[in-house]
Parts: sequence; C-alpha cells; structure tokens
Amino acid sequence: MFDREFVIEILEQIHEASQRVLKRFAPIRSVDDFTNSESGMEKLDAICMQLVAIGESLKNLDKITENELLARYPEIEWKKIKGMRDIISHHYFDIDAEVIFDVCENHFETLKETIHKMMTDLEEEWGLNK
Repeated sequence: MFDREFVIEILEQIHEASQRVLKRFAPIRSVDDFTNSESGMEKLDAICMQLVAIGESLKNLDKITENELLARYPEIEWKKIKGMRDIISHHYFDIDAEVIFDVCENHFETLKETIHKMMTDLEEEWGLNK
C-alpha cells in the first residue's frame, strides 16, 4: 500500500502546475505569439518548465502507486506526457513551439480536469476530507 497523503499531495501539485500552464497560455493565440517576441519566448520557457515538473511528478506518482493509479484514467495519454518531460529536459534546444502550442490548446484543460477528478475519486475512496 502506498502513502495516500503523499499521492494526494503530488496530485495537488500537478493540478496547480496545470493551472499555471493554462494561465500563462491564456494570452497566446498562435505559435507566433510564442516565437515572435521575447515575452512570448519567456511564456514558452515558463510553460515548458511546468511541463517538466508535471511529467516528473507523473513518473513519481506512477512509481509510488505501482503503475495502478494512472491506468484507471485511460482518457489521458500518460506515456506521452512523461515522454514530453524527457524531450524538454534532455533536448531543450529541439523543442517545437507548435507541439507545445497544440498540447496547451487542445489537451491541457482535459489533463487539469482529470487530475481534479483523480483527487476527488481518491478522497472519496479513502475517506479523506479535504
């Protein structure tokens, strides 16, 4: 059995990071908004840092829950999120702004909602009051 409070803490951190990504992405309307200005590049850098943190946290979560928790929520492509963390961390100069834009535009709200659902489901399942 794994540390329930630690699992919830990790999920809360991922949820908060997801909210930060969405907040930083809010003014971005196209890939050019990332690449055509210094402030856009700063937003891209900040978002990438959060993506690294999320990917690393998901790897840790998968490890401490013995690969069981994420498997309960197949609507999210967990392997791709963790893989994105590896690409950003190890091949930073090869980051494709279009990919980051697509992830933020089309997938991040679903991730944030799923993480919230996971927290709610676990709190109910474990009888935790948050």
